[in-house]
Amino acid sequence: MLYPPEYGQDPLYPQAKDFKIEYKNHVVGSGMVTLKRFKKGEIIAKLAGDVVTSIRPHSFRISKKKHLNDKYFIGYFIHSCVPNTAINTKELIATALTDIEPGSYISIDYSATEDYLFRQFKCNCGNKKCRGVIAGKKETKRSGLSLMSYYEDDFC
Repeated sequence: MLYPPEYGQDPLYPQAKDFKIEYKNHVVGSGMVTLKRFKKGEIIAKLAGDVVTSIRPHSFRISKKKHLNDKYFIGYFIHSCVPNTAINTKELIATALTDIEPGSYISIDYSATEDYLFRQFKCNCGNKKCRGVIAGKKETKRSGLSLMSYYEDDFC
């Protein structure tokens, strides 16, 4: 299992035999790669983590004032403007949006679960429908130039 023992032994939690963390490139960094095939609509895994009240680099929003900080599994899902996976924030389930072949990086649209991101960044997903800048649903997108460094308001 990819989660530590204190999260429990749910059989739907991601298993080490089914996933691995792999370095993709210097822009994206490391991502979660599937070692097995998933069909469109199939549950990929149940998610776990620490419930926190602030945005973190590996968290996603689960309610108006709570985030699930998952640095073991979903924290390694890469962003795509046209992702292969969706997150159900109520049931904490990751589901395949498309057929996913072994060796594929698991991707989600970071904007789908967030009103505000920990920080905005330039998108490098390469898809024809790429939005260019990844931001939360309620954020005003900054220019690519301003994404090169942090701003004081990133931490407010």
